[in-house]
Amino acid sequence: MPFASTEEKVLAHVPRDVVLTVTTTEARGLEPTVDLAVRLGKNGYAAAPHLAARLVRDRAELDEIAARLLESGVDRLFVVGGDAAEPAGEFPDAESLLIALAEGGHDFSHIGIAGYPEGHGTIPDSVISEALRRKTVHANEIVTQLCFNPATTIGWAGRLHDSGITTPVRVGIPGSVNRQKLIRVSAGLGLGQSARFLAKQSAMFWRFFLPSGYRPDKLVTGLTDQITSPGNAISGFHLFTFNDLAGTERWRQARLAELA
Repeated sequence: MPFASTEEKVLAHVPRDVVLTVTTTEARGLEPTVDLAVRLGKNGYAAAPHLAARLVRDRAELDEIAARLLESGVDRLFVVGGDAAEPAGEFPDAESLLIALAEGGHDFSHIGIAGYPEGHGTIPDSVISEALRRKTVHANEIVTQLCFNPATTIGWAGRLHDSGITTPVRVGIPGSVNRQKLIRVSAGLGLGQSARFLAKQSAMFWRFFLPSGYRPDKLVTGLTDQITSPGNAISGFHLFTFNDLAGTERWRQARLAELA
């Protein structure tokens, strides 16, 4: 998340071969996200900023953002609709922004979109499924929202595959995060956005309040054998760090050492 200390923490704890994403917070808008992605790119990282469609005013602003990113060497994007109650302009959802990017000729090498193994909460499953099908035309990868049940994620990915959607799926899992970190991040989001975040992710929130915090080991173990399975397009993991970069990187290195 594009907070004041984020760049320093990335430089201190994250190897440059790790691909990063930078989220957009409704309270702060798009500028901190774009700015951090550009600065991380100048420091040698491949960083994909989240573009929340409902925060972009019009095609002129989109063209300006895209040109700034590409001119700075940032050629990855993650496109979401966003949770703003009302769109700032002409893009009500991710699909409309993806179409505008394509029509504008902006040549990003990698575009990610969101997948919802447990549904969206406010949008019917049938609408989500059809929108995902249309968005995959413009995307290189689907990153799932958090789901703590491997069987649910596997079943969802299998149904996508059976329906003809073979876009690679990267399963979103929380990093190794403690309760104090989650509280600080929630506060930094702003009251309105934090309330919506916690309402949508209440089950996840309480898991972080274990005595030792949260570790994603069980999720990784339950999903690893599905990577490259012929029955789905699961290709790997995406770690949501909640800005606990040091803790998540320690956990990642420990898991890699175990595999080695």
